[in-house]
Amino acid sequence: MSRSSYIFTSESVSEGHPDKVADRISDTVVDAFLSVQPEARVACETLVTTNRIVLAGEVRAGKPGGSKAENKALTKEIVRSLEPKVRAAIKDIGYEQKGFHWNKAKYACYLHEQSAHIAQGVDASDKKDEGAGDQGIMFGYACDETPALMPATLQYSHDILKKLADVRHSGECSVLEPDAKSQVTVRYEDGRPVEILQIVVSTQHKKRIGLHMATPKRLEAVIRPYVEGVIPAGLITKNTKWHVNPTGRFEIGGPDGDAGLTGRKIIVDTYGGASPHGGGAFSGKDPTKVDRSAAYACRYLAKNVVAAGLARKCTIQISYAIGVANPLSFYVDLHDTGEIDPAKLEKALPEMIGGATPRAIREHLQLNRPIYARTAAYGHFGRTPDNEGGFSWERTDLAAALKSLA
Repeated sequence: MSRSSYIFTSESVSEGHPDKVADRISDTVVDAFLSVQPEARVACETLVTTNRIVLAGEVRAGKPGGSKAENKALTKEIVRSLEPKVRAAIKDIGYEQKGFHWNKAKYACYLHEQSAHIAQGVDASDKKDEGAGDQGIMFGYACDETPALMPATLQYSHDILKKLADVRHSGECSVLEPDAKSQVTVRYEDGRPVEILQIVVSTQHKKRIGLHMATPKRLEAVIRPYVEGVIPAGLITKNTKWHVNPTGRFEIGGPDGDAGLTGRKIIVDTYGGASPHGGGAFSGKDPTKVDRSAAYACRYLAKNVVAAGLARKCTIQISYAIGVANPLSFYVDLHDTGEIDPAKLEKALPEMIGGATPRAIREHLQLNRPIYARTAAYGHFGRTPDNEGGFSWERTDLAAALKSLA
């Protein structure tokens, strides 16, 4: 039986955190390829450090079965176009610092063609459907703690940093710099969030706030109204403890303060520790990689289960073998909150998305579009579907059909 009264914590990091800068660049590369060729293959890793940007990985443009020479030429053409796109992404985040500047950092690209042995397992042919891009396990999760059907601790951590980024970009709060982290600790009673006990915000900042040196106490006075504005009424109480820049000064930040790598914030990207994680990162991968697309599908299905009122919490696991189209397993856990037999969902849910093969997932969620740079910060889940097809896995269009199963 799950505990109903407990204390739980999740963290988030801003778009300017070095690992998130790397994620943003890697997903900018994915978008660059998919905008030219929706069937492109991308696995891009990025390293950022003091005034240096390094890209590595494997890519392939052109349709499977197309002319090898044409595909190779198209791949090289897209790779050559990447540098200004990468620099524009860093500029959009806001890095114009001495130690990391969008226009001055050295850029090196070591992307190469996708392995032919990987391609032969993934590509569809006359004899087989498109296979999974790798073996592995993926999880999806949803709960009714917030309107976005996300864990409250993570949702509030994201909301805090998104608000601080918004007021930084608008110029409303000019003392803030791009790098930041947040952490929220919530007390639960009967499985419901009732009180925030701890709020941690560490944010990079300029030396001065107006005429005064930027101290943690002065920074708290600046940012606290923004934080309080995104937390639901009643959760911040007299018991809530605040920790703003607890180490003191935080002027050196971003890739100049610490190196960043793609895929190092996978718990921030998903459910803040409230759900298991299969281990695979999302950013830098095209949607044939089930690390990404199947995790999106699991979130989509879990969210629809909760939206349909069939459970207050839902965790879904799926597994694949590289080169094999059909999933090896599909598991549903309703955490003792369900109004339906999980075994019934295990049978029905995959069929609602074409059997949950890699191709069926991509087509159902329309993932072969340049929609990924926007996912790189503030979570891949709990977001609002947009007009360009971004966050399509956050739709709840299966809820009505799922209600009928009960």
